[in-house]
Amino acid sequence: MTEYNVLTLFPGMFSSVMGSSIWARAVKAGLIAVNPVDIRDYTTDKHRRADDYPFGGGSGMVMSAQPVDACFADIKERCPKPCVNVYMSPRGKRLTHGLVRRLSGFLCVNILCGHYEGVDERVIEKHIDLEISVGDFVLTGGEIAAMALIDACIRHVEGVLGNSDSARAESFSDALLEQPQYTRPAVFDAKPVPEVLLSGDHAKIAAYNRRMSIIETARRRPELLSETVFSGDEIEFITGTKPDNRKPRGIK
Repeated sequence: MTEYNVLTLFPGMFSSVMGSSIWARAVKAGLIAVNPVDIRDYTTDKHRRADDYPFGGGSGMVMSAQPVDACFADIKERCPKPCVNVYMSPRGKRLTHGLVRRLSGFLCVNILCGHYEGVDERVIEKHIDLEISVGDFVLTGGEIAAMALIDACIRHVEGVLGNSDSARAESFSDALLEQPQYTRPAVFDAKPVPEVLLSGDHAKIAAYNRRMSIIETARRRPELLSETVFSGDEIEFITGTKPDNRKPRGIK
């Protein structure tokens, strides 16, 4: 079983996602455990205060070292090995499929969620193995980022998806985006599903999906192409694919 311990000031945020979809099925099957741990339970302050004003001035509050340190000490003592301690931070390493794959190899992942103006640097230096960012933008806290990290990781835990091919076939598994997907009806709004997908010829369908996957990547995320090996024919139609420079609707 893979264990995810989330050190947070707001453990209640995880209730809904833990009881839904793949998370709920994986927990019920004993494949994963997701444990939101309330940092306030480790304070020595009678008011359960877990933050304070920053030295040197500045706006906002900083999460205090003492309760975070005590929380880590307790969790690390009972955490199965191998274990890794991560901190969700905008200054961290960008979360990618490759990083997700590496993290999914640990039996225990302890995730610290920052809040306010961040966490006292001394506790980060003492406990954190890796800082992770989900993008170049600011969130109110690390909880939503932690949910994204856990969701991506548990898809690689054996048995979670039910089909071992599912995770391998998804976008980014070989640095390519997934091909466009279709379901019934075969014709919608006068637009038919590509004929090859209705042919029943699995070899032709696989070749078509591979081609469309490459085209989608070349159009939308061309920087990913350097991470994949292509045949001569594939390189030929990649060079003829124009990037998609359309602006998202409603955004100027």
